[in-house]
Amino acid sequence: MALVLPSCPRALAAVAAAALVLAVSGCAQQLSVENADVPAWQATALPSTGGTVAEDSGKILNAQPVVHTKNVPAGSYTLTLTCEGGGKAFLSVTSGGREVVDLGAACYGSRESVRVTLTQAGPLEISASSVDAPLLYAYQLVAAG
Repeated sequence: MALVLPSCPRALAAVAAAALVLAVSGCAQQLSVENADVPAWQATALPSTGGTVAEDSGKILNAQPVVHTKNVPAGSYTLTLTCEGGGKAFLSVTSGGREVVDLGAACYGSRESVRVTLTQAGPLEISASSVDAPLLYAYQLVAAG
């Protein structure tokens, strides 16, 4: 009686390939927020567009908000926020002491946008924050066309 083995080389090759995929995915480099090149990340995550009146990006390394002030003309705008790292980032925008918008985005490469109408020109205070630090954030305020 002859012993018939299944296609062992194929089975072994499949097992070896699966092990290699698991090993490589386990070693895949995750984004290191602390060492990230923020301008390079922003260029791919939220590239500049025409009509941008305010934009910024940076790192939130702890729970402290990062605040920026920008003078903006009256008009209609789209505010877009994206983040990377984990959890969620938030933007709070105030004008003349009054909250204009509060926007949040999940930090897995998604973008969240909201329409903003400013009835008066003046300084906008834009505060980026997260309780899920560390993470990278980027936002743009673009004139609606």
